Amino acid sequence: MKKLVFSRARQWASLPVFDEETRLEIQRLLDGTDNNELTDRFYRQLEFGTGGLRGVLGAGTNRMNVYTVRIATAGLAHYLLSMYKGMDTAVCIAFDSRHNSGVFARETARVFAAHGIKSYLFDSLRPVPELSFCVRYKRAAAGVCITASHNPPEYNGYKVYFGDGGQIIHPHDLNIINEVNKVTDISGIPVVPFDDALDSGLIEYIGREIDEAYLNEILRQSIRPINESLTIVYTPLHGSGYRLIPEILRRKGFTAADICLVEEQAAPDGNFPTVKVPNPEDRETFSIALQYAARTNADIVLATDPDCDRIGAAVKDLNAEHVLLNGNQVGALLTDYILAGLMDAGMLQSNRASVVKTIVTTGLIKDICDGYSVQCVELLTGFKYIGQWIKLNPDRDFIFGAEESYGYLRGTYARDKDGVLAASLICEMASYYKSLGSSLYERLQHIYKKYGYYCESLVSITMKGQEGHKGIMSIMDSLRTEPKKLLGGLEFQEIRDYKDGVSGLPRSNVLSFLFRDGSRVVVRPSGTEPKIKYYFMVKGVSEVSAEIRNKELQEAFIPPH
Repeated sequence: MKKLVFSRARQWASLPVFDEETRLEIQRLLDGTDNNELTDRFYRQLEFGTGGLRGVLGAGTNRMNVYTVRIATAGLAHYLLSMYKGMDTAVCIAFDSRHNSGVFARETARVFAAHGIKSYLFDSLRPVPELSFCVRYKRAAAGVCITASHNPPEYNGYKVYFGDGGQIIHPHDLNIINEVNKVTDISGIPVVPFDDALDSGLIEYIGREIDEAYLNEILRQSIRPINESLTIVYTPLHGSGYRLIPEILRRKGFTAADICLVEEQAAPDGNFPTVKVPNPEDRETFSIALQYAARTNADIVLATDPDCDRIGAAVKDLNAEHVLLNGNQVGALLTDYILAGLMDAGMLQSNRASVVKTIVTTGLIKDICDGYSVQCVELLTGFKYIGQWIKLNPDRDFIFGAEESYGYLRGTYARDKDGVLAASLICEMASYYKSLGSSLYERLQHIYKKYGYYCESLVSITMKGQEGHKGIMSIMDSLRTEPKKLLGGLEFQEIRDYKDGVSGLPRSNVLSFLFRDGSRVVVRPSGTEPKIKYYFMVKGVSEVSAEIRNKELQEAFIPPH
C-alpha cells in the first residue's frame, strides 16, 4: 500500500497533465511528514458509487478535483455512446454553490464535448430537482449535478441522473461504474476548450426557459388555492434555493411582504459561514432563522440545503413558540393534507392511488393511507427508488413520495425530492389550516390522537477514512452474527437482513430489527457520507411512553464512543 501511495503521489507531482498548483500541492505532501494525509489522498481512487462521486476537495486520486471529474465524465460518456450508437446524445448539467461547483460543471461539459456529446449547461446555480426536471424536459440521455448536498464545506460531488430524470439505478449504475473503472490514464482523456465547444454548439447555456417550465409544473401540483396570508421566514442556507423558492411562493399568491428572506444566509457561499453544516436536519442551522421568526411573529420557518432537494420547517406550538418539525412529521402532514384535499375535490381514486415511502420513514404515513384506503408502498432508502417506482408503475396514480431525510415529491415532472415543490405545498397547507383557525402543529396533534403517537429519531455516527470504513463494516458484521451479545440481551422478534433480499427489494447492506411492541430499529451505512446510521421508530399510546421506549432502544444499540 505504501509503495502504491507514493507511486501515485509522485505521478501527480510530476506529470504535465496535472496543473502546476496540483503538482506543488502534492510535492509539499511528499516533502512533509504527514504520511496519513498522503495515504488518505492516494490509497484508492475516489469511488464512483451507485449515485456518482462524493468526496473531500483537493488533489489526489481519493479527492474531488477536475481530474477525478474528468475520469467520471469519460466513463459516463463511454457508456452513453454505447447505449445510443449512431444517435444524437445530449446531457443536462447543473451545479450548486459549493467550492469549484461551476468549475467542475464546465469541466464536465468539456469532456462530453470531446466525445461528441452535447451539454445543456445551466447559466448559474440551480436546485438539483430542476436538473431532474430538465433531463425530462430536454429529453436528454442523462444529467449531472455538481453537488455534495448537505455535506460540510470541504466536500463536493458529482450526481448522475438517467434519461427518465431519476438517479441512476441497476443495471446502469454498475455498468457506468465499470466504464469509469476502465479509465486509468488521465492524460488520455480528451478535453476541448470551453469556448470552442460553446461556439460549435456542443455546449449550450440554458436558464430562464427551464425555470419557467419547472415553476409552472410545480404550480400544477397545488391542492387548494391560497386564501389566507402567512408570514414566512425562509433561509436557503447559502445555497441554490435563494431565487426560486421566493419566486414560487409569490406565484402561489403570497405577497413580497409575506416572505422574509434571512439576509445573512441568502447569498450563495460555499464556505457556509453561518452554520456548521448546511443541513436542515440539524437544529443549529435554524438558529438565525428562528431569531427572524421571533421578531416577525412568523407563522412558518423554512430552510433548504445547498442543492435544494431537502427542506426543514418550524411552526408555532400552542404557546406560540416556534418548534422544529422533523422530516417524518412534515411527510405525515403532507400525506394527510394531500389525500384529504383530493378526496374533498372528488379526485382521489383510491383503487389506483399510491403513496410511496422508504423503509426508514415513519409508519404513520401508512396509517394515514390506510385511513383513506390508499396503497402505501415501502422501498429501500434513497429517493432514486421512488423515482424508479414511478417509472415502473405507469398504471398507478402516484400521489406523493416521502423520505424521513426531509425529502418530498408530488407529481411526475421530476424524479427526485424537491425542496421548491415542498416549500410551495407546506406554505399552502399552513395557509389552509390558518384559514380554518387552526395550525400545522394542531393538525399534527390531531393526527397523533387519531393514529397513535409516533416517536422517531436518527443517530448518525461519523467514522472517517479507511479505518472508519472498516469500523462501520465491523459493526454491521457484528449485528448480523452476534446481535444478542451486542444488544445486551434486548429481546427482538425478527431481524430482516436486506443483504439477503426482502419483499422483492434490491439487496442492500441494511438490517431491520422488529420488536413485539411494534417498535423498529434500522441500521445502515450511509451511501454518501462516512457515517453509520441508526433509525429508531416507536409507536406509543402517549408521547411519554413512546419517548421512553425510544430512549431505551437507543441505549441498547448505540455503541459507546
